[in-house]
Amino acid sequence: MNKKRTAGRKQDGKVQSTKPQSAASQASASFPASTAPRMSSDQKASFDWANEFRKIKDNYVPGDLSTLLADWRNRASRPFRAIGKALRWIWQGWQPFAHVLLYVLVFVTLTASSVFVLHLGVHTVDNFKYAAEFVSQMWEQQHYQYLLNCIIAGLIYAFLVFLINRFWLATAVYVIFIAVFTAANYFKILMRNEPVIPADLTFLKGNAAEIASFLPNGSEGLVRNIVITLVIVTGVLVLFYILDSRKAIIKATKHKGLAWSARILLTLTPALCIGFLGGTLGAQNSWTYATAQKVFSDTPFLWNSFADAYTNGPLVNFVRLMYNKAMNEPAGYSKDAMQAIAEKYTAEADTINDNRSQNMTDSTVIMLLSESFSDPTRVPGVTFDNDPMPNIRSLKDTTTSGLMLSPGYGGGTANIEYQSLTGMSLVNFNPSMAVPYQQLVPSQKWAPTFNQIWNDAYGEDGSEAIHPYYKGMYLRDTNYKKFGFSKFWTLQEPNVVEHQDMLGTSPYVSDEQTYQNILDRVNNEDGKHPQFLQVVTMQNHMPYTDWYPDNEFFSTDTSGLPDSERYLIDTYAKGVNITDQATADFLEQLDQIDRPITVIFYGDHLPGIYETANSDTNNAVKLHETDYFIWSNQASSSAGTKLSSDETAYTSSNYFMSLAAEHMNAKVSPFLAMLTDLRSEVPAMNTLIAEAGGIGTGQATYLDSNGNQINVSSLSKKAQQLLDDYRLVQYDMTVGKGYLKNLGFVEISSASDKS
Repeated sequence: MNKKRTAGRKQDGKVQSTKPQSAASQASASFPASTAPRMSSDQKASFDWANEFRKIKDNYVPGDLSTLLADWRNRASRPFRAIGKALRWIWQGWQPFAHVLLYVLVFVTLTASSVFVLHLGVHTVDNFKYAAEFVSQMWEQQHYQYLLNCIIAGLIYAFLVFLINRFWLATAVYVIFIAVFTAANYFKILMRNEPVIPADLTFLKGNAAEIASFLPNGSEGLVRNIVITLVIVTGVLVLFYILDSRKAIIKATKHKGLAWSARILLTLTPALCIGFLGGTLGAQNSWTYATAQKVFSDTPFLWNSFADAYTNGPLVNFVRLMYNKAMNEPAGYSKDAMQAIAEKYTAEADTINDNRSQNMTDSTVIMLLSESFSDPTRVPGVTFDNDPMPNIRSLKDTTTSGLMLSPGYGGGTANIEYQSLTGMSLVNFNPSMAVPYQQLVPSQKWAPTFNQIWNDAYGEDGSEAIHPYYKGMYLRDTNYKKFGFSKFWTLQEPNVVEHQDMLGTSPYVSDEQTYQNILDRVNNEDGKHPQFLQVVTMQNHMPYTDWYPDNEFFSTDTSGLPDSERYLIDTYAKGVNITDQATADFLEQLDQIDRPITVIFYGDHLPGIYETANSDTNNAVKLHETDYFIWSNQASSSAGTKLSSDETAYTSSNYFMSLAAEHMNAKVSPFLAMLTDLRSEVPAMNTLIAEAGGIGTGQATYLDSNGNQINVSSLSKKAQQLLDDYRLVQYDMTVGKGYLKNLGFVEISSASDKS
C-alpha cells in the first residue's frame, strides 16, 4: 500500500530534505575544504567578471528594463534560431528521403543561375546587363526563352546526377561544364562572332590548335581566374560530399536489382529528352519547333547562330543544331550499289571527256553570287520607263545565260550558295533540313565541293572566298574551312578586304568595291596559277531605304503600285542599276588580263518587297526566278561561247558547275557527268519556299526547258533512274557511309596531275 510522500524523511532524528543539491553543493560535499580543487587565476578572473556583470544588472538596471531587454533579445534571436533549426532539418532530412529538400533547393537554384551565367558568355560587352535582360524579359515582354534554357540545363544536370549517383560530385561536374561552356562561347564569339556549336566537339578528339585559336591574346589571366574559381568551388562541393551521410542518391541493401533499374531509367530519361529536343527543335515541321515558339517565345535564327544564341540562349542554339536527319536512307543503298554508280558515271565521264579538250583548272573560275540580283521588270505589275539592267541584259544575249530557279524569296542565300558549291539539291533533303550550312555541313566528315578540284590541282591555295561582311553569318567561317578554302576575306580579321566603301547612306560594301577585291586576288603576285574564287556580294541586301542620291527610278516607275511598295522597289531598282554598270566595268577589266578567266554570275533570290505580286499564288514560280550568266574573258578558249538556250533557259544552282564545264568545253568528273545527264532530263529543280525570308518548308518543284512545271511521275524511265541515282549519291556524300570518297567520283584525273 502506497504511503503519502512527505517533504522530508526522518534520519537519525533529523528531517532530510529531498530537494536536489546543486552541482556546487555536491562538489563541496564530496571534497573537504582542505582538499577541494583550486581554480586557476584565469578561471577566477572569468568567474569574477561574470559576477560583476550580474551585480551591475541587479543593482543598477530596473527589473522592468531588464525584462524588456531580455524580451528584445529573444525576439531578435528567434529568426536566427528558426533558420538554424530549418538548416539542421534540411541537412538531416527526413527518413527515408534524407537530404531530398536540400538537393532540390540546390538543383533549382543552380539550374536557374547557370542559365544566367551561360548568357554572360554570349556577350563580350555589358555582359551582366544583357544577361539580366534575358531573364527579365519574362515579365517585361512575356518572352520565356530563359525558361526553355532552364529546362535543357535541368535535363543535363539531372542526367549527371543519376549517372554519377552522387549529388555533390555530379554538381561539381555540372559546374565545371557550365563554366567551360560559358568561357568557350565567350572566346569563340570574341574571335569568330559565332557561338559554340555541336560540330566543335570534334576538337575534343585532339585538335588542340583549333581550340587554341578560340583564345585571344591576353586571355591567360581570365582563364587562370576561371580555373582557380573552379578548383575552389569543386573543393567545397567535394567537402559537402564527404560531410553528406547519404552519399548515393539511389541505394538499396536488399533490392539491388530494383535500385539499378531505377537508376538506369532515371539516367536515360533526361538523356532521351535531350536527344529528342536535339532532333526536333530545329526541324520546322515538328511539334517541338512549333510548341517552343508558341509556349516559350522561341525565335529561331537558322541563318545566324550568334543571333540565335543571343536571342534564344546558347543552350537552345546548341541543341537546335545537335542533330537533324538530313535524308532518309534511299532504297537500295549499299556499298555495292555505290560501286555500281561510280562505275556507271565514270564511263559516262569518259564519253563526255572524249569530246572535250580543256581542263577547268586551266582557268580561274569566279563563282559570283550577287545578293538579291534579279530583273525587277520581270515581276508582274512592275514597269519602268528606263531599263534598270541594260548591260547585263545585253550580255545575256551574247553568252551562256538564262533564269535560275531559286528556293527562296526574300532570303535563303546560303542554301543557293550551298547548292552551287556542292552540286546537291534541297529537293533530296528532308523538310526539316532548313539550312544545310547550319544543320549539316559543320558535322560532315566528308564535304566535297567544286573548289576542291582546284585544290587537288594546285594545293591548298587553289581556292579562296570573299564576302565583304561578317564571317560568322551562316557559319561560313567554319564551313569554308571544311570546304578547303585557304583564305576567307571579310570585314573581320584575319583576312580583311581592302576595299570597303559604301554608296550613299547604304550600310553595305558596294559591288564596285567587291569587284576590286576580286581583282586584287586575281592580280595577286602569289597567284601564279589559276584559282577558284567564291564570292558573295552585299550591296543589294535588304532593307531598302532611300540610300542613293538622284534616284531616277522614283520618277520613272510606272507600276501603279501602292506608294509604300513602290518606294522599296525603286530603291532596289537603283541598286540593280548600279550593280549592272559595275559588273560591266568589272568584266571589261577581266578582259584585259592575259589569263583565262570564267565568271559564273547569278542572283540568289528576289528581294521580299513585291507584296502585290506575292499575294497572287500564280506568281509563285516567277518570284523564285533570278538571272544568271556564264562568261569567259578574251584570253579564254571559250570566249564568246553561248550554249543553246534550249538547255540553258532554265536551270538551278546545283547545275552551275556542269554548265560551266560545258561552256568551257572542259573535262568532268563522274559526279559532274551525272549532273550533266540529269540536267538534260530535268533542267531545273528546287524546293520553293513561299515564306518571305527564304527559310522554311517548301514544295519540291521541277521545270522543263521552257520553264513549265513538270510532274516527276510523268518523267521518262531514264529521268527517273537519274533522279534515283542522284538521291543515292547525295545521301552517300552527306550523311551516308561515304563509299564514293575512295572511288574517284568527284575527281577529274587531268586536274589532279598539275600539282
